[in-house]
Amino acid sequence: MEYSLGMSPEVEIQELLSTYERALNTDDTALAVSCYAKDGVFMPTTLPTAAGRDLTEAYAQTFEAIHLDVEFTVDELVVASDTVAYALTRSAGEQTVHATGQRSAESNREMFVFTADDGPWKIARYIFNKPN
Repeated sequence: MEYSLGMSPEVEIQELLSTYERALNTDDTALAVSCYAKDGVFMPTTLPTAAGRDLTEAYAQTFEAIHLDVEFTVDELVVASDTVAYALTRSAGEQTVHATGQRSAESNREMFVFTADDGPWKIARYIFNKPN
């Protein structure tokens, strides 16, 4: 398998996570969705699961409701094969509710599953929840 610009899978996945973080912090629905595989699945804590074409609506609704200013920390990144990898991450920062302007601390723990079936690494599954 060839990697983008000669990057290792780990570096390519780190770049993908950086792009996804930028999408979240800039309310960029198209950029967020571009980080996913065509059959990718987004499993947010308090909202319905979204997959494939439904990702655009899910991210648009999220960004209409809130603005995020978060930073990811990668705790574990495992490349299991040429086409499957996973990462355990933490995010921390701030959330602003658009309707009220109310700001609050935001933190989550996340699990990403990545695939490289159709070329570059993409998010296949993403789930997150609040840490205790």
